[in-house]
Amino acid sequence: MYCGGCFRDNALVSALRRQGHETLMVPLYLPLTLDEPDQSAQTPIFFSGINVYLDQKSFLFRHAPGWLHRLLSSRALLRLAAGRAARTRPEEAGELMVSMLQGEHGAQARELEELLAWLRTQPPPDALCLSNALLVGMARRLKQELQIPVVCLLAGEDTFLDAMPDPLRTTAWTILTERSRDVDLFLPPSRYYGDLMRQRLSLRADQVEVLPNGINVAGYPGPRPARPDAVPTLGYFARMCPQKGLGLLVEAFLLLKKREGTRRLRLHIGGGCGPGDRPFVAQQEARLAQAGVAGDVRWFPNVDHPGKLAFLEGLDVFSTPAHYGEAFGLYVIEALAAGVPVVQPRVAGFPEILEATGGGLLTEPHSAPALADAIQALLANPERARALGAAGRQAVHHGYTQERMAEQFTQRVTNLRARRAPAVRGGPASSPAR
Repeated sequence: MYCGGCFRDNALVSALRRQGHETLMVPLYLPLTLDEPDQSAQTPIFFSGINVYLDQKSFLFRHAPGWLHRLLSSRALLRLAAGRAARTRPEEAGELMVSMLQGEHGAQARELEELLAWLRTQPPPDALCLSNALLVGMARRLKQELQIPVVCLLAGEDTFLDAMPDPLRTTAWTILTERSRDVDLFLPPSRYYGDLMRQRLSLRADQVEVLPNGINVAGYPGPRPARPDAVPTLGYFARMCPQKGLGLLVEAFLLLKKREGTRRLRLHIGGGCGPGDRPFVAQQEARLAQAGVAGDVRWFPNVDHPGKLAFLEGLDVFSTPAHYGEAFGLYVIEALAAGVPVVQPRVAGFPEILEATGGGLLTEPHSAPALADAIQALLANPERARALGAAGRQAVHHGYTQERMAEQFTQRVTNLRARRAPAVRGGPASSPAR
């Protein structure tokens, strides 16, 4: 499946390397699925998804010979397994999640030691960055051995954890809160999500700094010309699942198809669609067919990067009305980078992005009529829609690029190392190592 966090990490590493920083990207669980060149392509995969699962299920497997562990970490085998599997469901992965959070005391301790042994063969790093908080179980052991600061990006972990059944949910949050003390700095993509996770993990104020996401803006279309004779097109681009609000957008589309002035409207739906998403997609297809509008809807599953740019260029309005507390919403700045005005619910990180970019409208969350009204308002006023899109495009190309993200990341890590230096020189009592 396509993962927004993987896109962000890959873009960050690519920009850091172009800026002259020696950066190593280590994939965990599975090979990355990306729409741009993979910055981890020459690096071994650790915590192989197959090994991690078998570690959890079998005490004997934890002591299996090394050749078997290495075999089950091959990219070819992992791609085969991933292609036949459904997405990870929090209600089914609770025990595994708790074990991973326990780090050196969990069932996957061997995987952690193998990663550490390999890292010792690499040039000593100035800092180590975890891509999300669900990996903080490994921070203590890595920090202890490598004697470097640990930074952790944040990316919507609360949604996954909250979907776990109790008592595993409570246990996971408790362990995560305790293990978060091993992380020197958390970098959320928005103020909204930083405030949320600071409260839920009882973090210090100086332990959290916002790092907005950035994208590669090369190749995005230029300022959008007027299209007076074109059939208006509404677009959605994200994983095709209920949580991202696809069902709500379909409902709003059906309302618009009944209204005067928007009967010609088309809907384009793009984004990741894995085995676990297909039943929901089939439900939406049946719903559209029953309403007699399936001919006005086109589906674009799992497109590559050029396909995504072409998809965005063909839109007049964009909306991915996510139901849950979206930490950022990379798809919003992707649409804005193409000059497409957006309509998003007034929740989570969306107001922050639209306040900073001026690229669209906010509407009442969880309301198909309100969403339809806002979309219709833009379709009825093409000049205003183009102005909003142009403002959003300029803001993204200035402040939400991968280069800007890398510069801010470097500055935050540099500041962190400067703050830690006096404590480390002070001796063992003030050392961050555990």
